[in-house]
Amino acid sequence: MKPLQPSDLIKLNVLIIGCGNIAGKFDEGVTISEYPLTHAGAYKKDGRFNMRACVEPNEERLKDFMSAWNVEKGFTTVEGALASKIQFDVISICSPSGNHAKDMEFALALRPKIIFCEKPLTTSLNESRRLIKRCKEKNVLLLVNYSRRFDEDIRKLKAEKDLGKWGALRSITGYYNKGLLNNGSHMLDLINLFTGPIKILSVGTPVFDFFENDPSIPVWLLGADGEPIYLMCNKAKDYSLFEVQFIFQNGLISMKDGGFRWLTQLPIKSRIFGGYQTLDCGIEAVGAYSSVMTNAVDSIYQAVVNGVAIPSTGENALLVQDLCEQIKAKSVLV
Repeated sequence: MKPLQPSDLIKLNVLIIGCGNIAGKFDEGVTISEYPLTHAGAYKKDGRFNMRACVEPNEERLKDFMSAWNVEKGFTTVEGALASKIQFDVISICSPSGNHAKDMEFALALRPKIIFCEKPLTTSLNESRRLIKRCKEKNVLLLVNYSRRFDEDIRKLKAEKDLGKWGALRSITGYYNKGLLNNGSHMLDLINLFTGPIKILSVGTPVFDFFENDPSIPVWLLGADGEPIYLMCNKAKDYSLFEVQFIFQNGLISMKDGGFRWLTQLPIKSRIFGGYQTLDCGIEAVGAYSSVMTNAVDSIYQAVVNGVAIPSTGENALLVQDLCEQIKAKSVLV
């Protein structure tokens, strides 16, 4: 069979709502080899998408974004995009979390094939439920950016765990800041992926370290097989923190710096205490987190064009949001 040429590929039209950091700014001013960390960067590097339009209320930022990414049309309101009558296959929602519900409604009115929404889906559990139902009713696919589901290191470790390579999973300890729903939900989704349904045992005192209505909350959880799970917090003003330690029977595996680095430590005989084992100094490796947006955009294309299942659905986002709401409710009692 003759291989497909670039001209033979189906290209998908994209609308980006919200033109801030995750939409494109993190990738602006860097070389093509350094991105993509953003929606626009990933769409451009992939080559199977046309960024037809964007929406951004700040006119100066709108112009900068259009110039940086060579976007054809720009609107200051979602109503403007709706009135344009442009047909979009993909709509990326990168606006502030409080705007997601409204922007999802407009996205559905535009009848795309798929919506790619930043987490959390909305700031209201009931709104998230309603919009997931609306997507199904309108036959619109929904991909939520819980990015560790696109991380090849996470996928590899999960497969190795399921095959028993590391023995029993003894416990998980996570460290995060900048809000339970904003960043902690990433941690909870990652843990859900490894342990299945989580039970809340106890919560600590909320730490209001960044968002007024979304504190970081330390919590003690239990995995489906009884694994203890501990989430610890620090203040975001000190430094950004998102790290996880997986304690297995056969070693300790640590995700460092959000997934940009990994440390694997194996048991060895203690040189000091006879009959005991300890951990070696470990081997550090560069992580695959820099590829998560590339993988997410590929998942969009595969879902729309080839019918491949979505790795991060509205349903798994809803499970995490429900868990966040339960943790917040329990923290009021502390």
